[in-house]
Amino acid sequence: MAGKAHAAAYDWRLDSPWRRLPLTLPGALLVGLLGLWAGASFMPGAEQQPAEIPPLEAQLIEPPPPPPKAIEKPRRQPPPPRDEAQPEPPPAEAPKTPASLAAPPAPSAEEWQLASTYTLKNSKRYRNAWGQQVRSQMGTAVEGPDQGQVRFRITINPDGTLAQAEELWSTSAKATELARKAIQAMPRLPPTPNGQPLVFEQTISFLPYETGWPPSYKYDCLPDPPQFKNPFAWNGTGAQPPTPPTPRREERAEDCHPSDVEASWEEEESELQRQIERNRWGR
Repeated sequence: MAGKAHAAAYDWRLDSPWRRLPLTLPGALLVGLLGLWAGASFMPGAEQQPAEIPPLEAQLIEPPPPPPKAIEKPRRQPPPPRDEAQPEPPPAEAPKTPASLAAPPAPSAEEWQLASTYTLKNSKRYRNAWGQQVRSQMGTAVEGPDQGQVRFRITINPDGTLAQAEELWSTSAKATELARKAIQAMPRLPPTPNGQPLVFEQTISFLPYETGWPPSYKYDCLPDPPQFKNPFAWNGTGAQPPTPPTPRREERAEDCHPSDVEASWEEEESELQRQIERNRWGR
């Protein structure tokens, strides 16, 4: 009985919390101290320990890439020194030759004979032959201030002699002078085709690129188109005149001579050349 009582007392001492107190007190103190140290390290104002820098041997240093090689440009050779005392003379320009055009030949005796019998279009052949005769006596036209044109109103007597030459306008004093001298030195001309005084206007071209285009006689047999008259024109006094019917142009080729209707190859070629020069085809 005494032994059982002693064992029970021993077990009571082992199970008593006072028996476990010496064992748990050091652990609690250790936990408290660790908590105080951890809280002090995170408080504001606490000094932070610098990070530990690894030694230089442990750092990985990569060298920078080498710069690209510059492409060397070929150097220009400096120009040779020039003597300032003797400047280079400017290149001499070739002298420009002014354009010129010789005078056309005078009308032949056959052309004057045909012109003296041509009655269509106010003696068209006679007027053209007269202008060609004057230009042939004026000489060569040279490019420059002397070139130009002059226009006259001419009156020729029925026997072919000159009655009057009135200057209407001129673009060159030299052209006017030469044309007047040529008119005064005109040879004796055949009679006019109609046997009446011939009055017309003629332009004499004293130019280095043309002498006046020869006309075409292909459609001279056709009558002139009627002149336009305003049917509504009224002077305001009296009754208005009735509107006249519009006249029509009559084309009767049988009234023409065959030589007057057919055009020569020279006339067709000159007319085509005139249109090319005027319209600048192909340029």
